[in-house]
This record gives sequence, C-alpha cells and structure tokens, in this order.
Amino acid sequence: MKLAFVFPGQGSQAVGMGQELAKDFAAAKAVLSEVDEVLGQNLSGLMADGPIEALTLTENAQPALMASSLAVMRVLEAEFDVN
Repeated sequence: MKLAFVFPGQGSQAVGMGQELAKDFAAAKAVLSEVDEVLGQNLSGLMADGPIEALTLTENAQPALMASSLAVMRVLEAEFDVN
C-alpha cells in the first residue's frame, strides 16, 4: 500500500503549534532547530509564543507550517517506522 502525507495550508497556523511534539520527541525538536538555523531566525520561538499577528504573516506562516508538518513526518518515521 502506498502512503501519502497531506499537510495543512496557510490559515491553519496557531501560536503553540509543534511545541508539544518538540517537547516529547527529539526528532521534532531537531526539525525546529534546523529550520531556525537555516532561516537564520527564531521561527520556533514565534511558533511557540507568537504574537499571532506576526505568525500569520505569509513570510512566517508558510515556513512555520512546513516546519511543523515536517516535524510530524519525522516523528512518524522515527518512532512508528512510517516510510
């Protein structure tokens, strides 16, 4: 059986997104750290603490949604052998 990942789009971002996952799974925390490093900004901090007005800006919302989606995918791969 083939497996597909479906990720949310802009408009579904929320302050706190990805934080529980990063707290509980090293793979998720690593993704958020890598995204911060690559972007050269503290996107994970914005995702965690807001403000929502900044998080909803396209330049923040799009990478935040990608980061949280990739974090979910990495946890599924690492912890549940989903490939």
